[in-house]
Amino acid sequence: MHQALANCAFSNASLPELPFIGGAVGLFGYDLGRRFESLPQQAQKRSDGAGHGVGIYDWALIVDHHRQTVTLLSYGDIQARLAWLEQQRPADGEPFALSSRWQSNMSREQYGEKFRQVQAYLQSGDCYQVNLAQRFQARYRGDEWQAFVRLNRSNRAPFSAFLRLDDSAILSLSPERFIQLEQGHIQTRPIKGTLPRLDDPLADAKQAKRLANSAKDRAENLMIVDLMRNDIGRVAVPGSVRVPELFVVEPFPAVHHLVSTITATLPATLHATDLLRAAFPGGSITGAPKVRAMEIIDELEPHRRNAWCGSIGYLSACGNMDTSITIRTVTATQGTLYCSAGGGLVADSEEGAEYQETFDKVNRILSQLES
Repeated sequence: MHQALANCAFSNASLPELPFIGGAVGLFGYDLGRRFESLPQQAQKRSDGAGHGVGIYDWALIVDHHRQTVTLLSYGDIQARLAWLEQQRPADGEPFALSSRWQSNMSREQYGEKFRQVQAYLQSGDCYQVNLAQRFQARYRGDEWQAFVRLNRSNRAPFSAFLRLDDSAILSLSPERFIQLEQGHIQTRPIKGTLPRLDDPLADAKQAKRLANSAKDRAENLMIVDLMRNDIGRVAVPGSVRVPELFVVEPFPAVHHLVSTITATLPATLHATDLLRAAFPGGSITGAPKVRAMEIIDELEPHRRNAWCGSIGYLSACGNMDTSITIRTVTATQGTLYCSAGGGLVADSEEGAEYQETFDKVNRILSQLES
């Protein structure tokens, strides 16, 4: 991809007021990590659509919601592109609806067995944290874009994205930034630590404070901060890695999250692709140490993660990059929806609470698609 971006006719363009000036856009699936690390092949292979889907684009329609501006960027005939855009009309797609109930790929008892297997690994010192997930699926009919619009209106996720690929559609309501690179400045904001929102404002404020003061969630978060510092430190300017924010509680419509911020500087001799490779997949959705956690995930989770827990974003020809972690993400393919949720398990995790957390994270999405 680095070579493809370098060979673009617009790779030397300078438009500093725009975050994206043409380049690569798309989905980097979780299993791209298999290209970088040797992992077992135990989990079932793809059954839920796309694993990857990235294209090189020489035009873009960029909407800045803060400045309330729309910019059409094109390195071809911009008038022809504008005329084409003005001719586009919303498709009259079939109304979206589920045609079956949601079902998990593991029972409550099976989750408990896998939880205890993780605990055995943790107690033996084999690893420190493992992200264990279950996957929900349901049949559907109709237009996936309509489903995304419905979800996006109510979830207000900062890294929402919709991708229509050859054999699937990706509906992402992600709250989490993976890596941003802007003018050589690196930022990552891992999420680790979750409690559900409460209807009563006073109780909800106490819930946020409870998360902020949770020794377990702080320890869980700190493990991933250290992991991400190490990953980014592989390619960052020596001594430039910093943690300006640690254990900040951020509210979202369904849950409170514990978030930390890590920054660094990328040397001018390296590219966004070097940074992406050094840190992929994100540590917040694997565990620590990363490779061993990924091996355990492959052993215990019945299906490959594919799009889920990968990344959606862009790598601009100017060198900038911004990517999400594809949590709170639905894959639609061949009439079936797939939506996964997991949590980081540590030595003092409680089985029932961790199991419930997987529902807390996606209940808002699953229930809205049922309505």
